[in-house]
Amino acid sequence: MRVSCRMEASCLELALEGERLCKAGDFKGGTAFFEAAVKVGTEDLKTLSAIYSQLGNAYFYLKEYGKALEYHRHDLTLARTIGDRIGEGKASGNLGNTLKVLGRFDEAAVCCQRHLDISQEQGDKVGEARALYNMGNVFHAKGKQQLWGCTQEPGDLPPDVRDTLQRATGFYEMNLCLVKELGDRAAQGRAYGNLGNTHYLLGNFVEAIKFHRQRLSIAKEFGDKAAERRAYSNLGNALIFLGQFNTATEYYRKTLQLSRQLRDQVMEAQACYSLGNTYTLLQQYERAIDYHLKHLYIAQELTDRVGEGRACWSLGNAYVSLGNHKQALYYARKHLEISKEIGDRNGELTARMNVDQLMEALGVTESDLSPSSSEFEMQGARPKFTKRNSMDSVELWKYSSDKIRQTLFVLKVRDLLFSLQKLGRDPSDEDCFFDLLSKFQSSRMDDQRCHLDEPQNGDNREGAATSMSSLSEMIDPAITTSPQTEELFDLIASSQSRRLDDQRVNVGNLPGLRITHNNLGHLVGEGDHQEPSDDFFNMLIKCQSSRIDDQRCSPPEAGPHAPTVPDEDFFSLIQRVQAKRMDEQRVQLPTDDQESPPSPSPEPASGFSS
Repeated sequence: MRVSCRMEASCLELALEGERLCKAGDFKGGTAFFEAAVKVGTEDLKTLSAIYSQLGNAYFYLKEYGKALEYHRHDLTLARTIGDRIGEGKASGNLGNTLKVLGRFDEAAVCCQRHLDISQEQGDKVGEARALYNMGNVFHAKGKQQLWGCTQEPGDLPPDVRDTLQRATGFYEMNLCLVKELGDRAAQGRAYGNLGNTHYLLGNFVEAIKFHRQRLSIAKEFGDKAAERRAYSNLGNALIFLGQFNTATEYYRKTLQLSRQLRDQVMEAQACYSLGNTYTLLQQYERAIDYHLKHLYIAQELTDRVGEGRACWSLGNAYVSLGNHKQALYYARKHLEISKEIGDRNGELTARMNVDQLMEALGVTESDLSPSSSEFEMQGARPKFTKRNSMDSVELWKYSSDKIRQTLFVLKVRDLLFSLQKLGRDPSDEDCFFDLLSKFQSSRMDDQRCHLDEPQNGDNREGAATSMSSLSEMIDPAITTSPQTEELFDLIASSQSRRLDDQRVNVGNLPGLRITHNNLGHLVGEGDHQEPSDDFFNMLIKCQSSRIDDQRCSPPEAGPHAPTVPDEDFFSLIQRVQAKRMDEQRVQLPTDDQESPPSPSPEPASGFSS
C-alpha cells in the first residue's frame, strides 16, 4: 500500500509540474512531464482523465495532431467506461477541435454535436456555450476551405458555401446569446470577432464592421493588444470593399503600430503589405512603394521567398504606374527568379510575360541586361515609349486566369508530345497520342480505386467481370447468390467486424491505468457494456465514410505558404481593378469591381476543455 501511495504521489506531482509548464507556455516540457506521469501510472481515474486531456491539448498546441487525437480518444474511452457524462462531452469537444484542424469537418461536427447534446442534457451552460462556439468554428473553417479556388465576387457564393457559412453564423449567434447570459465578456469578444469574420466572407461588410467594432471595444476593455490588432486589421479589410480606402489606411496604420509594439514581425509585414496595396488603390504610388519595400525587407529577413515574390510583383506594378519602366523591369525579373525557385508556375508565366513586354517597351534584349544589378546598359537602344498615360501601362499586368490556364494546357500538351518523341513514336500518330494520354488518365483513376486484398483461395477474375456488368445483370438473383458474390460479402463482413472491434472500449489498453480493487467497481465490466445509442452508430458511419474519402485523390495543394502575406491578399484584387478600369474611372473603386476578400484575422480556437 505504501508503494502504491508513493506511486500515486509521484504521478500526481509529475502531472502538476506538466500542467504548470503548459500554463507557462512550455508545451514541450509539459508533455515530457505528463508522459512521465503516464509511465508511472495511477489508479485514480479522474487524475488519469485529466492527464489525457492535458496531454491532448499540449500536443495540439505543438501541432502534433496525431498524438493529440490519440490522447483525446483515450480520454473519451475512459470517460465512457466510467460513465462520466461531463467528461465524455469535454473529450468529444476536444476531439472535434483536433479533427477540425485536420480538415475532417464532418467527423469534427459529430464530435462537437455530441459535446453540445451532453452539455444540454447535464444543464452545463458553460459547456454548452463552448460547444456552440466549437460548432461555429467547424463550419467556419469548412466554409473557408470551400472558398479556396472560388472566383465569385464577395457575397456571390456557391449555395453550399453560403449554407456552410450561414450555419457557422447561426452557432456563433447562439453562443453570443448564451455568453451574454453568463456575463462572460471575453467570450463575447470572441463571438463578435467571429461573427464579423463570417459576415465578411458572406459579403455583408456593413454587418462585419458592426461586429468588429464591438470586438475592438471589448479588446480595449481587457487590454488585449493582440485582439485589438486583429480587430483593426479586419475593419480595414471590410472598409476596402466599401470603397473607403482612406479610412482603411487609418486602421491598417494602427495595425502596424500594434504589431510593432507586440514585436510581431509577421503581422508587421502583413500590415505593410496591406498599406502598400491600399495606397496603390488610392493611386499614391510613392507611398505604396515605401510600404512594399518595408514588406520586402521583412520577408527577406524571415526568408519568406513567397512574400518576397509578392513584394517584387507589387513594386513592379507601382513603378509601371509611375512610368519608371526601368525599375519595373528589375522587380519583374526578381519576381520571375523567385517564382522559378519556389515552383510557382502561374507566377512564373505572369512574370515572364511582364518581363518580355517591359523589355519590348524599353527596346532592350536579354543580352543588354546585367544579371546581378538593378541597372543595365541599353547599348544604344532607345526606349520605345508612347504618349500613353502612365496608368495605361498597367495593361502590361493584365493577364487573366483563363490565359494562364490556356498556357498551362499548351505546356502539358507539349510535354506529352515530347514524351512521344522520347519513345521513338511519331507524334502525328493519333492512336499513339491517345494511348499515352489514356495511360496518364488511368494512373489518376487508379488513385481513386479502393484496393481489396485478393482472396486466398480461387481466382477473382469472374467476380471482377461481374462488377463491370450492367445494372439489370447486377440485380439478377442468380448473380446475387453466386459464390463470388458470397465471397465478397464475407470479405466485407470480416472487414467491418475488424473495424467495429477497433471502436470497442478496452480499458486494458489505456496507458497509465493501474487497475486495482479500488477502481475496479468504477469500470464497466466486459458483460456490462451499455448498448450504444443511435448517435454512436451515426458517428461510426461518418468515420467509416471518412476512411473511404482518405483513399480518394486529394485536390491540388495550395501554393507555398507566405507568412508575411495574408492568406487571401490583394494580389488578385488589384489585378482585376486595374484590368477593368478606364483612365477616367480610376479615382474611385466601383462596387461591382471587387475580388475575393483578404482573409480575416481569426479569433483563437479557445474551446478546449481540460
